[in-house]
Amino acid sequence: MNINSQQVLVVGSGVGGLSTAIILAGLGYNVTVLEKNRQAGGMLRSYTRSGMDCETGVHYLGSLDKGQVLRKFFDYLGVSDSIPVSRMGQDGVVDRYLFNCSSSHPFQFDLPAGFNAYEQSLKKAFPAEEKIIEKIVLSLRRTADQLHGLDHLYAEDNDFSLLDQADSYGDILDKSGCSPGLRSVLAIPSSWIGVPISDCPIYYHHMALASYLSSSWRLEQSGADMADVLTERLKELGGKIITDAEVNRIKVHSRVVEGVGLRSGECLAGSLVIAAVHPQQVLTMLPEGAVKPSYRNRITKIKNTHSIFSVHVRLDSSAHPEVPHNIFQVRTDAQGNIEDLSYYQFRKGRNENSTLLSILTSGSNELWAGWKDTQTGRRGEEYLLAKNRHALKLVKEAEKLFGSLKGLELLDVSTPLTIRDWVNSPDGSAYGVLRSSVQTLSTALLNRTAVQGLYLAGQSVLAPGVIGTIMGSFSTVKLILGAEVFRRKIRL
Repeated sequence: MNINSQQVLVVGSGVGGLSTAIILAGLGYNVTVLEKNRQAGGMLRSYTRSGMDCETGVHYLGSLDKGQVLRKFFDYLGVSDSIPVSRMGQDGVVDRYLFNCSSSHPFQFDLPAGFNAYEQSLKKAFPAEEKIIEKIVLSLRRTADQLHGLDHLYAEDNDFSLLDQADSYGDILDKSGCSPGLRSVLAIPSSWIGVPISDCPIYYHHMALASYLSSSWRLEQSGADMADVLTERLKELGGKIITDAEVNRIKVHSRVVEGVGLRSGECLAGSLVIAAVHPQQVLTMLPEGAVKPSYRNRITKIKNTHSIFSVHVRLDSSAHPEVPHNIFQVRTDAQGNIEDLSYYQFRKGRNENSTLLSILTSGSNELWAGWKDTQTGRRGEEYLLAKNRHALKLVKEAEKLFGSLKGLELLDVSTPLTIRDWVNSPDGSAYGVLRSSVQTLSTALLNRTAVQGLYLAGQSVLAPGVIGTIMGSFSTVKLILGAEVFRRKIRL
C-alpha cells in the first residue's frame, strides 16, 4: 500500500500522540489526531488562572544541549528553535533536596549540573563511600552514552534490550554496602518516574538521573506554548488535529483495525490507529474478542504509578523572587527509602509583581475515594472544601520551609480525580504503568498489540517523562516501518 494513501488516526494529543503524529506526517502518512478535550496537549498543556501559567506535566527538561538525546528528538521533529528554554544549574544547583533530620541522612543535598560536579558533591556529603560513588557515577556515564547514542532505539530487539539492566537498583545498592544516607539521595530520581527505588530497574533510574545531569532546562514560557509549537509543526507537515473528539470505540474486524468511533456517534476509517492513551483505557475501546484473553489479562493486571496532588498559588514577587532551582522536601525511613516527598517551584509570572509557587506531592487517593464515581465539575461543595483544606495544609508546610508567604492567593488545586478525567489515566496515575523490576516482562513491548494496524504510544509504552515518551513514539514508528526501514529513513 502507498504510504500516502494510508489514513492514520492518533488517539490522544499529549506529547506521545503529537510526536508520533509528527514523525509519521513527515514520512508522508495522512495523519489525523483526535483529542477529547477542547485543546490539544494533554498533560503537556499548562492552563491559566488569574493571568498565571499553571504547569501540569512539564516542570523541567533534561538533555537538551547540542548532541544530547532530547535535542536530537526536537531537531528531528523540527521544533528546537521554536521552544524557548533557559539552562538550569548555572548557580551550581539544579535541585535542592531537604531531608528529615536523621543521623544517617544529610539535611540538605544539592544536585548540581554535570557528572563531575555530581561525583564531587556525593563524595563531600559521604566521604566514607568514595569507592561506591565512583562506581555509581561510572555506571551513570555509561547510561548517558547509551541514551545520547540512542543504542536502545536502534537495537534489533526493542524493549528486550533493556532486560539485562532490569535488576532493582535498590537491591544493587544493598549489595554494594551503600549507606541509608547515600541511598536516600539516590532514591529521588526513581521518584521522578513514580517507582520506589526498591523496585526501580537500574536502567530507568539511570536514564532519569543521567538526562538531567547531562543538562537541565526550564521552559521560558509554558507547557501550553510547547503544545502549540508541536501542533503547529504537525499542521505544517499536513497533519490534522480534531478537538472535542472523544474516541470511545476502536473498530476491529477479524483482528484487523478499521478505524474508530467517537462518542458523538461519528465513525472515522483508518488503516493504522495509534492509541496514545493508557493501555488499560485502550482495552475499554476494543470490541469483545478483538484480542486474546491472555493479552487482555496481561494488560488488566499491570500496576500503575501513583497520582499527584498539585497546588498553585500566587505570591508577591518582591518578597518571593523566582528561585532558579527546584526544591524537594523528602521524608525517608531509616533505610533511606522515600516515604513522602513534596516538590516546590518558584517561577516568575507574566505580571512582574507576581511569583507562582507550585507544590506537587503524592495524590493521597484515599482522601478522594468518596467522589471516585463523579466527574470533573460535578463533585459538589464538599469536594471543593476538602481539596482546599488539603491545599492549605501543604501551604502551611511550605511556610515552615520558606517562612510566611506574602500576598498569597490560592489559584488552583488538582487531585488524582482531575488527572483521571482529563487524560483518561486509571486512578489518575501520573506516570503511566509502573516501570518496576517485577513488571519488566509484562510491560515489555506495550506499543505492539494483538490487532493488526493498532499500536500504542504515550508515556506507558517505554518510559515516562518527555524523553521516555518521545523515545516511545520513535519505537512505535519503528514497529510500523520495520527495523531495517526505520534505520534507513530515520537518522537522528
